[in-house]
Amino acid sequence: MDFGWSDEELRCRDAAFEFAKRELGDDIVDRDRSSRFSRELWRRAARFGIQSLLLPPEYSGRKDQRDILTAVLIMEGLGRGSPDTGLCFALSAQVFTVALPILRFGTEEQRRRFLPGLASGDLIGAHALSEPGAGSDAFALETVARRVPGGYRLEGRKRFVTLGPVADLALVFATVDPARGKWGVTAFVVERAKDHFRAGENQEKMGLRTVPFGDLHFEGALVPEENRLGPEGAGVSISTESLEYERCAILASQLGTMERQLERAIEHARARRQFGEPIGRFQSVANRIADMRLRLEAARLLLYKVAWLKRQGRSAMLEAALLKLHLSESFVESSLDAVRTHGGVGYLSEEGIERDLRDAVGGLIYAGTSDMQRRTIARLLGL
Repeated sequence: MDFGWSDEELRCRDAAFEFAKRELGDDIVDRDRSSRFSRELWRRAARFGIQSLLLPPEYSGRKDQRDILTAVLIMEGLGRGSPDTGLCFALSAQVFTVALPILRFGTEEQRRRFLPGLASGDLIGAHALSEPGAGSDAFALETVARRVPGGYRLEGRKRFVTLGPVADLALVFATVDPARGKWGVTAFVVERAKDHFRAGENQEKMGLRTVPFGDLHFEGALVPEENRLGPEGAGVSISTESLEYERCAILASQLGTMERQLERAIEHARARRQFGEPIGRFQSVANRIADMRLRLEAARLLLYKVAWLKRQGRSAMLEAALLKLHLSESFVESSLDAVRTHGGVGYLSEEGIERDLRDAVGGLIYAGTSDMQRRTIARLLGL
């Protein structure tokens, strides 16, 4: 593995940082307080090229295509520059759990129908897997796709869908035959404009408030066969592969946020004086900041390793689980340390430090809980 970045790759990261710092922080305190999603910021990100990461020019309308390592580096820069963790999370969710599976598993007709709109920001895509009774046991699905002349009728409900309330289309996993277990799980690209699903209201939550979460309801609308992604029964394979990419790339922006937290903590520890000296001279404060740096560097190496493995076309199930577990828990711990280091200022909403902590907690749950990551790691180690 060689993580010696080229000058061009570093320019991409730095450009993403400068763009996000300049363009993706408007009204963040008010939007967080009111749980408001900004389509304008979504469009700005699309014009910069975030939603077209990994897409070839024929679908993105851009001249170049980024590989997974460069895409991760760009998302890292985005998270460092933007105070809107929810928006960065939402962008990653569409890029890596909707657009990428369509690119990898879709037909040419499906790619040309859906990918240009997702890349331009005209369409918003959601990934719909979890259900009221299927969370950690992700493939114990009750949403059914019954084959009928011309396609499938979907019946069921998806829960905790990132971008669900504003989605124009959803990558939906349903079973064509409950008796077949996970081998009946099948993926569909389901369109809202054709009344294939009904979106529930945005649900209020602890953090990540600037990205809407909600339920999707499927009430028997006919989804044409040409909207099926891959063959019947391929849903598990599609989801498993996209999950490795998701656990890698959806956390890259959090790594950038951890870097921003560290920079702010060091600046504050140097400037804030108590008892006649900077608080960074106090052992307890210095130790917290040292721990923040250690978590950051360890998480960075895990992230880059998973991205490198995926660029090589290799499986990274164990490494992705290790990354998801370590980075998400490190983000929470470093967010707590940032609040402690800033003291009373860190507790104020206007400063955004406490918001990072609230946003970080979600990482312990989405894309597989910490408990499930430990279970996966243990299983892959033969236990």
